[in-house]
Amino acid sequence: MTGHRARLLCIASLVAIALGAPAALAAETYDPWPGLVQDIFSNRPMNDGNDVIGIEMPARAEDAAIVPVTLRTKLQPGDSRRVVAITLVIDENPAPMAAKFTLGPDANVTEISTRVRVNNYTNVHAVAELSDGKLYVSKVYVKASGGCSAPAGKNVEEAKNHLGQMRYRQFTKSEQGPATSTREAQIMIGHPNNSGLQMDQVTQLYIPAFFVNELHIWQDDSPVLAMEGGISISEDPNIRFTYVSNGAKHFRAEAKDTDGHVFEHEWKVENPGT
Repeated sequence: MTGHRARLLCIASLVAIALGAPAALAAETYDPWPGLVQDIFSNRPMNDGNDVIGIEMPARAEDAAIVPVTLRTKLQPGDSRRVVAITLVIDENPAPMAAKFTLGPDANVTEISTRVRVNNYTNVHAVAELSDGKLYVSKVYVKASGGCSAPAGKNVEEAKNHLGQMRYRQFTKSEQGPATSTREAQIMIGHPNNSGLQMDQVTQLYIPAFFVNELHIWQDDSPVLAMEGGISISEDPNIRFTYVSNGAKHFRAEAKDTDGHVFEHEWKVENPGT
């Protein structure tokens, strides 16, 4: 929680108590979003994004540590603007900015899917920055709790053995004709992505935060997608996305984590021709 959010919550609680309401009620009615707009976006104006950016998440998560989320751009063909970046904000998480995705200028990325941790019942906002400099926001409400403190799925030794391993998958978009240049791909990275809120079940000590904070993806030397990540991205980061092929013969990814490790891999593209 930022200092600004903490102060607002404290003020809301004091007001509620002065009015005879319990502090818990103040916490339930407190809306962190205005403070997040100030902290993350420097109070830039937010426009209604229902026709610009879509966000899909389950209303109630089956597992709060791996909640699927899909971000989808909605700009119509012929619109002279393009989506430059998408920021995913999980309002009630300890570190609300889950990820910022920067889209390659020529890749025409229209859909991004990943998995996130959700710590409390919360609004989740998707903010799209367009090439005209304006911000557009959409939101959903998700019921989940405890995702940031949930134990890791792998033990320490297993996680260490998989650290930095990358896999690439390419998918065929069956609903489109064979002549289309639109592709769908997935990058998976072996990494514990420790949130700093998880407890070692043996020592009963908190495991230090340790996560992938940068990911860059190219087709040959042309940028497709970049991600600035935080503790809300689930263990073993998994990014699936659509893009327009430029005929590149190779796909390349580079990831960095908070301990300074750099992981790189390159794959040959199947049927590279557009």
